[in-house]
Amino acid sequence: MSHFLAFISASLIIFGTLPATHSSEKRPNIIFFLIDDLGWSDLGCYGSKYHLTPNIDKLAAGGIRFSQAYSASPVCSPTRSAVMTGKNPARLGITDWIGASQKFRVLVTPKNTKALPQNELTFAESLNKSGYATAYFGKWHLGADDKDHPSSQGFEYHRGVNRAGSPGSYYYPFKRNKNSSATNVPDFDSVDKDSYLTDLLAEEASKFIEKKKDVPFLLMLSHYSVHTPIQARKNDSNRYKDRMKDIGLSSKISIKKEKYGNTRMTQNNPDYAAMVESVDRSVGKVLDKLEELKIKDNTLVIFTSDNGGLSTLQNGRRLGPTSCLPLRAGKGWLYEGGIRVPAILAWPDVIGEGITIDVPIISMDFYPTILTAAGIKLDPSQHRDGLDLNSIFRDKELPSRALFWHYPHYHGSGNRPSSAIRKGNYKLIRWHEDGSEEMFDITKDISETADIAQNEPAKRKELAKDLSQWIESSGSRMPKKNPER
Repeated sequence: MSHFLAFISASLIIFGTLPATHSSEKRPNIIFFLIDDLGWSDLGCYGSKYHLTPNIDKLAAGGIRFSQAYSASPVCSPTRSAVMTGKNPARLGITDWIGASQKFRVLVTPKNTKALPQNELTFAESLNKSGYATAYFGKWHLGADDKDHPSSQGFEYHRGVNRAGSPGSYYYPFKRNKNSSATNVPDFDSVDKDSYLTDLLAEEASKFIEKKKDVPFLLMLSHYSVHTPIQARKNDSNRYKDRMKDIGLSSKISIKKEKYGNTRMTQNNPDYAAMVESVDRSVGKVLDKLEELKIKDNTLVIFTSDNGGLSTLQNGRRLGPTSCLPLRAGKGWLYEGGIRVPAILAWPDVIGEGITIDVPIISMDFYPTILTAAGIKLDPSQHRDGLDLNSIFRDKELPSRALFWHYPHYHGSGNRPSSAIRKGNYKLIRWHEDGSEEMFDITKDISETADIAQNEPAKRKELAKDLSQWIESSGSRMPKKNPER
């Protein structure tokens, strides 16, 4: 670790040397790529041997790749609320994806808040008030009513925001059927009939950059990809079928059983691989626009996912389209596969190249980091659960802290209501149906195969106490015993 820290010190111009305020000409542009359901191991720079992601790999090579980045939740809406507010989703009451039906089994699960509260100050609102042009493209999933859309949370402009968490289709006209409007993607009635949604959103984002190139701007490109439906351009999918043969990858799918679900153990879905590549292509298009306009050096780019890859689904259902190996399980679970995600940060004027950081970070950290980059005074009462990542560069480390997750719901992946804490190298998961706990040493056992809860009772007691105290102090809504069971 000491060698690593020395490397950082030698390689970076630290955020802490930036003035507290900037003139509008010097303030950085900010681009935030938020990808849906992209798994930790779905990218070439994170170890995928099948998926081709040259543009994202280049972004990582030109900045920082975080090896232990976490989403705030194993599902989408809670993480998105955490990104926007800097608060753990449990504080907001958004602990499941918005629109999820409550599943009552052994436990009656708590009510889920239906929209990001209007009184929350998002980082977009802070930037907009300080003179930034702001735009949002793609998936929102923080409220279905018009009053709950991006325009009410600090974004002056938005396109392609539907009322659900997935599109009806990735193909024009982006609708599921004539009678269902919830998943329809608006604003694109007049585009080319061969348009593919992921490509189209990148084109719209590039147009915004062109239009706002002379003022500081915030652009959030929140792709629906790689969320279901698994639909890729036919030519792209066919190339990945050929690639399987070229690299000697078998089409056979291996499966590992969780208690209530089946986990896919192989990355060999050509349609999914093509969808990952479409995300990569979109990143390349946006970054090329920055190069063309000669504003790349003064642009902070953040790239991450809202949760782990969809690799595990409930017994009796189809298989998930990807594998999160070496991580356990996937989306919907508090095992590493559900919450460890890719995260890349690049800013040529400020950050050095080719850096890997092993310090754990989480979704709430992006809020204060963005404000510091823009020269805006921090408000810890708002972003109370996030840390300014500037600390990594200024002090060579983040302050010691525990990370917490609260998912008191049943999920289609087979997961049962649970909460978790990561503290140092240790992670404890509590299962609310029976109160049982598992504990793992994440640094030694990234795949969470060896439950050491019984072997280290003192450490288990410590983490269990910390988790219970946090659940109480955060106001986390808890499931209750089902009187009918």
